[in-house]
Amino acid sequence: MTAKLSVSLPVHKDVLLHLRVPKTVKLTELDHLPHGLLERPATALHHSLDGPTLIHLEGRNPQPLFISVLQHGNEVTGWEAVRRLMKSHYEFDQLPRSLSILIGNTRAAKQGLRRLDDQLDFNRCWPNGKYPDSEPGKLFQQVTHQMRARAPIASIDIHNNTGLNPHYAAINRVRPRFLRLASYFSSKVVYFTMPEGTQSRAFSEFCPSLTLECGQAGEVHGTDHSIGFLETCMHLEEIPAAPMDANDVHLFHMVATVRIPDDVLFGFGRVPTEIAFRENLDVLNFQELPAGVSFGDVRGGPSKPLVVTDTNGVDVTDLYFRFDRDQLETKREIMPSMLTQDRRVIQQDCLCYLMERVHFEDVAEITDHDPLPEGIHRSDRPGEPAL
Repeated sequence: MTAKLSVSLPVHKDVLLHLRVPKTVKLTELDHLPHGLLERPATALHHSLDGPTLIHLEGRNPQPLFISVLQHGNEVTGWEAVRRLMKSHYEFDQLPRSLSILIGNTRAAKQGLRRLDDQLDFNRCWPNGKYPDSEPGKLFQQVTHQMRARAPIASIDIHNNTGLNPHYAAINRVRPRFLRLASYFSSKVVYFTMPEGTQSRAFSEFCPSLTLECGQAGEVHGTDHSIGFLETCMHLEEIPAAPMDANDVHLFHMVATVRIPDDVLFGFGRVPTEIAFRENLDVLNFQELPAGVSFGDVRGGPSKPLVVTDTNGVDVTDLYFRFDRDQLETKREIMPSMLTQDRRVIQQDCLCYLMERVHFEDVAEITDHDPLPEGIHRSDRPGEPAL
């Protein structure tokens, strides 16, 4: 997934630094808020901003907080939180901490879409992803280089879901400061290593980095929750590095991605398609489902109307689903997240992710991706994890 025009900020010249990354994409870097920017909703930002824009604002504490919004153009909660926060609290007062704010896909935001058909997904184009030589890939390498040099206290990337999901924070490294920061937003924390090329994963190499999932776009609660969290971060002197206890967070590990092949016809409810998903599919998000739960009806089509891949890209469909009883059924205990009924999002991204709760006996599995020792703190109760 801004700042305030504060009278306490030094007066800046109207200087734009355009870092040109191939021809049609450029990064605009500002040291102030353009006049009237905070009055514009996401759909109107294109009138003021010519594509991705990185805005640096000075505060009492010079170590910045990095905030990323609108990596997906239809996920507007981050921008709404930033502009409301700046307008209501810091119109005249100095920021407690410097901010670096990245405003992402203004072209898609104009149309109210995740991304346009001629665009890559911005949140798959950051360093260590699959698109380093793409225009957005080079642009986000510039942003990463810039921010690494500024040593932010933390990185916050704000997103929305299109399905019914609780608010939760996602991390790419299981470390005390990452977990502590995530716990300030939600007790539900998801550890993920896929998909590749995300902003939070790129920044996790040099600062605590979170992805916030703030429910559906347009919900006031999501904006209010984000504002409160950003306020907390702006007033932190530091993020405590002490290990956390098990009951402070509920940690889940993202283990697989579920996609629908392009040639499979699908719909929701009683429709004549190869997969007819249940109408209320997204109510299953963050539910620990047993084997035998039906996602919907299967009516002809390929033998595997879904494809499930693990964190290494290996096809593990047969571990999780069966299709032989005219039903799309779970084959083992699973917990889905980000199930959606938005066809465009499903086609551009995926149907959902599958997660597993992290218990003490699961720690070795996660250690394969991200060593845990400094983030794990044994509780007083034998056999219970403390994260």
